Amino acid sequence: MEDRFNTIAGWVLGSGIVALGLSTLSAHYFLANKPERPEKMGYAIAGVVSSEGGAAAETPIATRLAAADPAKGGDVFKKCTSCHTVNQGGANGIGPNLYGVVGDSVAQGRGGFAFSDALKSKGGKWDFATLDAWLKNPREFAPGTKMTFAGISDGQDRANVIAYLNTQGSNLPLPKAAPAPAAAAGVKAGATGAGTAPTGAAAASAGAPAGAAPAAGATSAGAAASASASPAGANDAGTIKHP
Repeated sequence: MEDRFNTIAGWVLGSGIVALGLSTLSAHYFLANKPERPEKMGYAIAGVVSSEGGAAAETPIATRLAAADPAKGGDVFKKCTSCHTVNQGGANGIGPNLYGVVGDSVAQGRGGFAFSDALKSKGGKWDFATLDAWLKNPREFAPGTKMTFAGISDGQDRANVIAYLNTQGSNLPLPKAAPAPAAAAGVKAGATGAGTAPTGAAAASAGAPAGAAPAAGATSAGAAASASASPAGANDAGTIKHP
């Protein structure tokens, strides 16, 4: 009886050792050369820009509008025509008619269209920047909006669409694009240099100490010039010499 117990215990122990060995081997096989990414990537180092996660800053809407093409915007807008009309007096559909929408009040008017409370709560006007944010991601702009459109990810495509909508009954002047930082710095440096360069005479006078007597050479030269400029027969103090 005791021998049978020892035999069973040995088989159980042996099976456990085999199972442990197989799990270790399988782990080495499936995880070989496949390092796991740490949950936290350590500490940020000052002055080092991470290449992960952060997208490049988007060009301002004014700059993109300066290069916008309304014709291209009309082509992109074709995907919106299943829900919107853009002609004057056009009927509302799944979405409101968009004639003259640029500069109009947000979620108001539009022939009595039933806007969502989420969009009504935004208030303000559909200016260029607001339209840009809305078209980029409607659900992020107004969480709870009824608009199911995912948005236009390409910034220049959005600018083209806004330029196209602006030609449909709004015709507002486009915002002026800010100058590039390098160009603005160059203009400022040039203006500073032009305003501070001293003239030759000013530089010479600035170099002489205050109250100093003029140099002897300069005095002689001035006297000679005065003498040569004086008319003949004239005397100092204006006296007349009698013959």
